[in-house]
Formats: sequence, C-alpha cells, structure tokens
Amino acid sequence: MKLLRAETAGFCMGVDLALKKLAALIETPTGRTPKKIVTFGPIIHNPQVLEEYAAKGVGVVNDPADIPEAATVVIRAHGIPEPVRQAIMQRGAHLVDATCPKVKKAQTLIFAQARHGKVLLLFGEEDHPEVKGLLSYATAGAYVFDSMDELDDLQLPCDATYFLAAQTTQDEQEFLRIRDSLKNRFGSELTVLSTICNATMNRQQEAMDLAAAVDFLVVVGGRDSGNTRRLAQVARTAGTPSVHVETADELSPAMFAGYHTIGLTAGASTPKKIIDRIQQVLESY
Repeated sequence: MKLLRAETAGFCMGVDLALKKLAALIETPTGRTPKKIVTFGPIIHNPQVLEEYAAKGVGVVNDPADIPEAATVVIRAHGIPEPVRQAIMQRGAHLVDATCPKVKKAQTLIFAQARHGKVLLLFGEEDHPEVKGLLSYATAGAYVFDSMDELDDLQLPCDATYFLAAQTTQDEQEFLRIRDSLKNRFGSELTVLSTICNATMNRQQEAMDLAAAVDFLVVVGGRDSGNTRRLAQVARTAGTPSVHVETADELSPAMFAGYHTIGLTAGASTPKKIIDRIQQVLESY
C-alpha cells in the first residue's frame, strides 16, 4: 500500500501561536506561586490537546462570571465577542489575547465596514465561536448563512447596503460562487472582504489534489473543527472514499481492503504527533 501525506497537514500559524502563548504562561519559574490559568472556551478544537492542558491545570471557562479570582484568562484562537472581552476585563482578570491574527484581521475589517452603516452578510457556521465573535463587530446588523441555499432563503431588505465576508476556515470555491451571485444581485454597491485564511485555502487545495490522486483519503482532526470537517467534505465532493478520525485507535485494516493508494491530511488544529502515529499505523497495514 502506498501512502501520500499532505505537506500542509497539521498546525497552522494561528494555532501554533496560540499554543505557544499558553505554554509560555504555564512555565512558572521555580519558587514562584503557580498562576491560575484558564482559557475562555477551548483554545483550539482538538480534544487530545485540551486533555493535555487540563492535566497541566489549565481550566476552561465559558462565562465571565466563572473566572477565578486573579486568574490569567487566555482568549481562544477563534476569538471571542467584543462584549465578552469587556466583561472579562471588568472581572479584573489578566487577559492574554491568543486570537489568531487572521481572525483578528477579519474582526477589524468587519468593524470598519459596519461603522459606515453597512450590513454584514457572513458565510459561516452560526454556532461556531469564531462566527459569534465576528458578528459582534457587525454593529449595523448581520445575516449568517452556511450555504447558497441558506442565502437564497434570506429575506434581505432592499433599503440596506451590504458587505460580504466569510469565516476564515470556509470553503473558498463556495465563497466565490456566493460572491458572484451577490454581485449579480447588488452590483458595485456590494463590498467583498477577503477573510478566508491562506492556510485554509492551501489545505483545501492540497486535499483536492490528494483526493484526485488516491483511492482513499484519511482526514485527521477534532470533530468540532470546522476546517477539518471541510477537508473531509472535499473528499466527498470529489467522490473519493474517505474517513474522518481523531486518533489512530479509530483505524482498522478492514477499512482499507482493496485500496492501493491512501492519502493522509489533517486539520489546522491537529498535532504532528497524532498525524505521525496515524501514518505509522497506516504503513503497518
């Protein structure tokens, strides 16, 4: 059996930066009282990474009221809504912002358009934490949709001026189709923001290339990870058999019976050691 591994599989820049910030806080010099460290929401969408930090005493809170006294609060890589940030500050906590720079840029761009009274049309998952954060900067109003069909179902008032943006980990090809549709509808009045991260686009393109070159594609990453789910969707769209797993324990030789070339890719919040372990298991079959 031949194995092809995506070069871009694993941590993106934003995830790597967030975890480095958290790791630096954990390293308490000898003789000092350890800090109480919590993250606001899971710092990234990978359960194995979260388990490791929980074992080191890092807590997770989802409500400013639950922040321990004198705690250091690390904002998750996905960012948080601006009112929540203000509430954390009011608690007197020491705040460390680990928001991905790409998400931070999207927040800034959205706020700049909203200040001119424009209404946001956001291509994203309504319940995703990044999306909730982005919406807080759309001060003139917003509509969220996760597909062209959902967009078509929206009742958009004709007297508003709109701008389009996307969750940073969304499908670029679908975003371009949405852009073209809205351009036909609103013409030059529609402002389009480029907020999909380059790392996301590169991973999706490489997943497409892999799906075309292999008999079966293995996608590794947390099931709560939007960018990982979209990599799995790439394989399904291409018609390539695939499986989305979090760890090597979910694999078995029977899955790959009859397949000769296996592709391996992973989401942007998947640790290298998990990908390496899955590669090792696949190569043993």
